[in-house]
Order: sequence, then C-alpha cells, then structure tokens
Amino acid sequence: MKLSIKEMNEHFASEILQWQYVAPYDFYNNELSGENVQEMLDNPYFAIFNNHSELIGYYCTGKAAQVPKGQGFGAYEEYCIDIGIGLKPNLTGQGLGTAFFSFIVQTVQEEYQLPLRLTVALFNKRAIHLYEKFGFLKAIEFSTPTEFVTMVKKM
Repeated sequence: MKLSIKEMNEHFASEILQWQYVAPYDFYNNELSGENVQEMLDNPYFAIFNNHSELIGYYCTGKAAQVPKGQGFGAYEEYCIDIGIGLKPNLTGQGLGTAFFSFIVQTVQEEYQLPLRLTVALFNKRAIHLYEKFGFLKAIEFSTPTEFVTMVKKM
C-alpha cells in the first residue's frame, strides 16, 4: 500500500470529523463543528491518502496529540514528539494498521529525529498491541476519568 500526505484543509477535516466508529471505539467519534474544523486547521494535522487518492486517515503532532488532563499527571514532561493517529473506521480491524502506522512513524521520525510518544485509551488493546510491535513502551497511566497510558519509542 503506497501512502501519501497532504496538508489538512477544511474539506478533509470535515470528512474526518464525521467518521463514526463502532463501540467501544466510538469513544474516538468527533462532532462536526466549526470549532473542531478550526482546531484541525490551526494545529499540525495531516491527511493520509492511499494510492487511489482516497482519504484513509490522519495524524497530528505536538500538543494536538496530547490529552490535556495528562499535563496534571506529568504525562508529557519528558521531551518527545507526541503523535496522534486516526484510521478511517471502515478500514480498522483489517490488518492495515501496521502499514498505516509504519508510514506515520517513519515520516515523523525523519522530520524530528526525537523520541516519539503517543497517548492511548487503556481499553484499546488492539492499538496498544500495534504500538508495542513498533517498540513503544508503556510509560505513564492517568485517568480523566477515561484511563489512558502514554507510550514512548526511544530513538
């Protein structure tokens, strides 16, 4: 699968914000609003496309990839590049995660050359398993009340 990246725009952001995941992943559902679109335009969000020019996912970096309440737990004190990802709902659970996540990790590591960190809901065992395959190790757990864990991949 050949993937490519485009800068986020209003059209891509609107489409992504309308994606609907099935339970228990519906936790990741968003609401289409001008405020949410603007957040995706004002922060480092990037749209990911397959070789058929179809929008299949996105990633973000920096504070946009952090869970704000994690700050109070010291979850983001270590200097890393935070990444957040999303794969189109109808593509999840089909074995595409490895290629999708590999593309993102490689892209971000080439740009920053720093340790990577992500934050994942503890119930999302499927994602945690994928991240561990890439060498990410669990770091700090915190509750918002949703339970999260940060995972770090050293260089």
